[in-house]
Amino acid sequence: MNTTTADAGSATATDQPGARQLRRSADDKMLAGVAGGIARHFGVDVTLVRVIIAALALLNGVGVALYIAAWLLIPEDGSDQPVAAAWIANRRAASAKS
Repeated sequence: MNTTTADAGSATATDQPGARQLRRSADDKMLAGVAGGIARHFGVDVTLVRVIIAALALLNGVGVALYIAAWLLIPEDGSDQPVAAAWIANRRAASAKS
């Protein structure tokens, strides 16, 4: 293996120009922007993502759990941390003051 191959193999997704990060959409949202963010990330129509989430929710209920998990774990456009991380940080700050 030469150095060119080693360097190319060690590049991460954030080092590549044009790499997209998964973010909840602030523009294309109905509830929390999860479907809009996933659709933008994968380059598909947002309606397709919404239909898949709705089908999973109606068929076995897993769509609801996945949507809530995505809302808590995927940061919104313009934010560096997801809802869950902000909530944990606030709880730690409040307990440190006590």
